[in-house]
Amino acid sequence: MYRLLKKDGNAKRGELHTVHGVIQTPVFMNVGTVAAIKGAVSTEDLKEIGTQVELSNTYHLHVRPGDTIIRQLGGLHKFMNWDRPILTDSGGFQVFSLAKLRKIQEEGVYFNSHIDGRKIFMGPEESMQIQSNLGSTIAMAFDECPPSTAERAYVQKSVDRTVRWLERCKKEMDRLNALPDTVNPHQMLFGINQGAIYDDIRIEHAKRIAEMDLDGYAIGGLAVGETHEEMYRIIESTVPYLPQDKPTYLMGVGTPTNILEAVERGVDFFDCVYPSRNGRHGHVYTAHGKLNLFNAKYELDERPIEEGCQCPACRHHSRAYIRHLLKAKEMLGMRLCVLHNLYFYNHLMEEIRAAIDAGCYQEFKKKKIEGFEGK
Repeated sequence: MYRLLKKDGNAKRGELHTVHGVIQTPVFMNVGTVAAIKGAVSTEDLKEIGTQVELSNTYHLHVRPGDTIIRQLGGLHKFMNWDRPILTDSGGFQVFSLAKLRKIQEEGVYFNSHIDGRKIFMGPEESMQIQSNLGSTIAMAFDECPPSTAERAYVQKSVDRTVRWLERCKKEMDRLNALPDTVNPHQMLFGINQGAIYDDIRIEHAKRIAEMDLDGYAIGGLAVGETHEEMYRIIESTVPYLPQDKPTYLMGVGTPTNILEAVERGVDFFDCVYPSRNGRHGHVYTAHGKLNLFNAKYELDERPIEEGCQCPACRHHSRAYIRHLLKAKEMLGMRLCVLHNLYFYNHLMEEIRAAIDAGCYQEFKKKKIEGFEGK
């Protein structure tokens, strides 16, 4: 159940009550695609850096080690030793981004595994069954993610099919949750709004899925090649047609500035690989913009990545030491950068929630973005 606690303009401050705990929103979900955050980060670390929700991937876990194996081991929470909420995305995006050979039909998608090439079929029912085996807190509906550059006629056909797939997902989820031996009988279902960069298709789709009374609603198919301005325009035109009394999730976004802009437009769930991916390459976030620790100017720099930061890297190590680790290709360097970046994102969300609570979000957002841009 989602409770809207406060609004500041369109910015929402809420909480989602789940079987694995209460999620304070706006929230950033830390991405652990294959049930692990890339960069040698454990679930104990995630707690230390203030992670509320971990996100894992249906397609990747189905391919390896196999969702039936995870089910036999007690479900994803037990498997990865994490007792807080987990969201699993449906595998739809991976089917479209990873599979070079794929065939989309009404029943679902036929494609080849990116690991060993074996033939796989995934449709709405299969995606729900895999996610039910994983026992995640929140399951995402199976959808098609058309490219932002796709022609209008194709996007319309794709969105119509995604609606039909969502109806099948909902029916299958209800059936699975009612089974006596299901891993998590309280699994929630979020639907996904699509429509590329066509406002009218997005709005019409939002209206159609809003009627289905799901546990939450996502905006998918953004940050896939369109400009930031186009993304903000789509969020602005679509969010008003999604239920205000349910969480709104912007999938796969984004930079700290993207998040601040989207919160202002009514989004309250986010995920993105940026903090971990950038961290693994020595790029770290600060209130004054991003630093590249490979740069020679940090060779003798005894300061932490960011003064006053309470992450494990900043509390104990200097930029000079972390740079040395990165240059020497020591895994610890990568790990410390990832921990810092995830802490930075989680802490940014805490600040966002506090600003909405205090009714000064606009002012806060402006100041933050100016800081990131070095103004």
